[in-house]
Amino acid sequence: MTEKKKVFILGSTGSIGVNTLDVIRLHPEKFEVEGITINKNSDLLEEQIKEFNPKVVVIRNEKVADDVRERIPRNIELLIGEDGLIEATKNADYDILLSALVGFSGLQPTIEGIKRGKRIALANKETLVVAGEIITELSAKFKSEIIPVDSEHSAIFQCLVGEKHKEVKKLLLTASGGPFFKRTREELSNVSVSEALDHPNWNMGNKVTIDSASMMNKGLEMIEAHWLFNLPADKIDVIIHPQSIIHSMVEFIDGSIKAQMSQPDMRLPIQYALSFPDRLQNDFTSTSLTDITELSFFKPDFSKFECIKLAFDVLEEGGTAPCILNAANEVAVERFLNNKISFLEIPDLIKKALNGIDSAQKPSVETIIECDSLTRKYLKD
Repeated sequence: MTEKKKVFILGSTGSIGVNTLDVIRLHPEKFEVEGITINKNSDLLEEQIKEFNPKVVVIRNEKVADDVRERIPRNIELLIGEDGLIEATKNADYDILLSALVGFSGLQPTIEGIKRGKRIALANKETLVVAGEIITELSAKFKSEIIPVDSEHSAIFQCLVGEKHKEVKKLLLTASGGPFFKRTREELSNVSVSEALDHPNWNMGNKVTIDSASMMNKGLEMIEAHWLFNLPADKIDVIIHPQSIIHSMVEFIDGSIKAQMSQPDMRLPIQYALSFPDRLQNDFTSTSLTDITELSFFKPDFSKFECIKLAFDVLEEGGTAPCILNAANEVAVERFLNNKISFLEIPDLIKKALNGIDSAQKPSVETIIECDSLTRKYLKD
C-alpha cells in the first residue's frame, strides 16, 4: 500500500484551500492534512480542525489567535503571525506544500518549502511574479518540484507532458474576459465593486476576482508562465475564451495545438498537482462535448485592459519591476474594494509606482522584500 502524502495547506479557508480539502476528503487513502494556516476565518478553522485533525495550525492574525487560542486542541501545535508561518514551513513534517496565500505573503513560506526539497503545489502566482529567477534557481538547486495549480498553468503543464521544449512554438493562455469583456472602456469608468466581483464562471476570493475583472490576473499569469515553462514573453499569447472550457493550449512548431478541456472546477488542477504523475478518479462534473455549443476566442483589447500590457512591459524590464507592479496592484485592488478609487484608476496607480520607483536588477530576496515595502509606502494615502 502506497504511503499517504502529507499536505500542508497555506490558506486553508480561502477558495483554493477549501477545494484542496475537498480533494483530500475524496481521497483519504492518498492524502492527509499535516497543517493548515488561516488569517481571520476562525469559525471555518474550527470546522477544519474537527474534520481533518492537523498536527500544526498557523493563525497569521494575532488578534484572531488570541480569541480562539483556548479552543484549539492541546495536541495541535499552534503558531502565530508571519514568523509562525515561516517556522511551520521550515519544520513541519509534510510532503506537499499547497501554497494558496493571496499576494506577496506567499513568497517566503514557499521558499522555505523549496529549500527542503518539497513538492510545491503553487496557487500563489505572485511568488513567481516577484521572484521568478530566484524561485527557479532554488527549485533546481534543492530538487523541489513546482506543480502549478492555476487552471491555465496546469493546462499547459499537462499539454507539455511528454513533449520536447524546443518544439514549443507558443503558449496560449486563455482568459474568461471576466465580467467586463463586452463593456466599452467608457462604460468601465463607473462600474461598482459588486459588478466587478460578479465573475461569470469562477467562484474566487475578492482580490483574485478583481484581478480577473481588470485582467491583471492574466498579466500575472503570463509572467508566471515565463518562469514555469522557460519561454520568453513573445512566445506567450493571451486569448479571451468566455466559456472557460479550454483552460489553455500549447502550439507546436509543426502547427499542432494541444488543449486541456474540462468544466471550470478548481478541484481538477488541485487534484492533479497533488497526485502527479498519476490521475485519480473523482465525482466531479464530467465534460460532455455534445453539450458544448460554442467555443469562441478573441484577442484582448489592451487599451481597455491596460494591466495586461503593463505586465508584458515589466517582464521585459526585469529586476524588481514585476515586484513593483505586483505590490502596486495589491494596493490598488484594496483601494477599489474599499471604494477609494474607481475601477479605471487601478492601472493608473500601478503606472504611478512604476514611473516613480527605480527597478533594481538581479535582486536578492531581501531586495524584493524591501521593494515591496517601498512600493506600498510610496502609494500610501
